[in-house]
Amino acid sequence: MEILKHPKILRREDTALLLIDIQEKILPVIFENERVVENALKLIMGFNVMRLPVYFTEQYPKGLGNTNAELLKELNGSAILKMSFSCSGAGDLFEELIKNDIKQVVVCGIESHVCVQQTVLDLLSNGFQVNVAADAVSSRKKFDYETALNRMNKNGAEITTTESVLFELLNICGTEEFKSVSKIIK
Repeated sequence: MEILKHPKILRREDTALLLIDIQEKILPVIFENERVVENALKLIMGFNVMRLPVYFTEQYPKGLGNTNAELLKELNGSAILKMSFSCSGAGDLFEELIKNDIKQVVVCGIESHVCVQQTVLDLLSNGFQVNVAADAVSSRKKFDYETALNRMNKNGAEITTTESVLFELLNICGTEEFKSVSKIIK
């Protein structure tokens, strides 16, 4: 008898991280902003250890500033600039995900009820499985954050945590990657 894994468990071969608009000028007014930065950093570092793709966007950087400096230190490449709220309008990001055979997208960022939510709904509409790291997203108001998580979940997004994402992708313990990621999580 073949033992099956649940199809919603993240698979390394077709998973990417999407970091949405964690920018300097808006961060100070975000509910629990330190939690968002701390967990986004863990996700980025964990994905880097596992050599998995990481994409990041900036919404109107002239007004909102660039991506948080602490996160930028761990990010490779350059930000995908956008004026639309949804990342579906961020250049050819969705097309690139499809071209690279990405089927599962882990999402973190701000604001939960605007750019994150619209992106998640558009990803779902385009056939992606979306895992929202609830401890790595937020909004200015707690109510907006909680309402957005509920709406995204009701529309098919998996609501999870940073640690759950990283351990699903690791799959097994005892490896050098496991040891490296365990240090990041602690």
